Amino acid sequence: MPNFFKSFFSRKSETSESEKQKNNQKNFEIFKYDGLRAQRMGRADYAVKCFTEALAIEEDFETMGYLSQLYIQMGETEKARILLEKMAVIEPDMTNTFLTLANVCYVQEDYKAMEEAANKAIAIEEGNAVAHFLLGKACKGQDDDLMTIAHLTKAISLKDDFIEARLMRAQALVKMHQYKEAMEDIDAVLAQNQEEETAILLRGKVEESNQQQEEAEADYKQVTEINPFNEQAYLYLGQLFINQKKLSEAISLFDEAIELNPNFAEAYKERGRAKLLNGDKDGSVEDMKKSLELNPKDGSSLNGEFKNLGTKPETLPGIF
Repeated sequence: MPNFFKSFFSRKSETSESEKQKNNQKNFEIFKYDGLRAQRMGRADYAVKCFTEALAIEEDFETMGYLSQLYIQMGETEKARILLEKMAVIEPDMTNTFLTLANVCYVQEDYKAMEEAANKAIAIEEGNAVAHFLLGKACKGQDDDLMTIAHLTKAISLKDDFIEARLMRAQALVKMHQYKEAMEDIDAVLAQNQEEETAILLRGKVEESNQQQEEAEADYKQVTEINPFNEQAYLYLGQLFINQKKLSEAISLFDEAIELNPNFAEAYKERGRAKLLNGDKDGSVEDMKKSLELNPKDGSSLNGEFKNLGTKPETLPGIF
């Protein structure tokens, strides 16, 4: 008799545990697929709740991936990073996990962690051009120009038409005043896309450095025509006008840029510089104040701008 009861309760316990597992699996699948439906419908908030509930039942790699992507889209990079780091432990041989993690670290400006993630991706898949590109991007974030160029060169050797890698290498080469080599990348990019804005702007910078001011001006103007909202084109063109002492043209150009984007801090700053050189100290101070209001981190830079011009605007708060 004791053996009968022991057997009976043992079977009952096993049945109960089996039912519990079945219910958990059922609930997990409901939450997971409800989350996917919500995501497709653009209900990110509800999708996050569903995926979170699913993961409370089971740490499923695929669901973690869905949730991490949602967090990235929502700008919740720290939450995404925590999930991606867990995913890297669960499936340490998945290249895409480390590539995504590297991109998240880039957004967070954690370039050392980005470098580590890119290196892990390369260790898994040495011939992955994107991984070498991200490693170059991480080196650029750490101001290591030589290694930036080296890793981007590897990425380009693996994927010759890698526009992003060529543009970044060209930027690094221009920074190092290696204009001939930079132009090779710029020309290669423009051969693929004649209206690639960054390439045209870089070509303008090379031309400006070679004292080809008319050509540089034409390139900057071309980009403003291709895309009137390209702020870098307005900055480069306006700075060129200032260097040429075309102060009225510079001020008018920055008027146009600010009209397009009233929160364009750099345009206020450069217009303020042009006004100061043009003898309008009050107008300059007002622009510098607005620039500082929009970008408080730029205070020390504005300090330098005025000192370089031999002027000390006592009315400008937070400077001097």
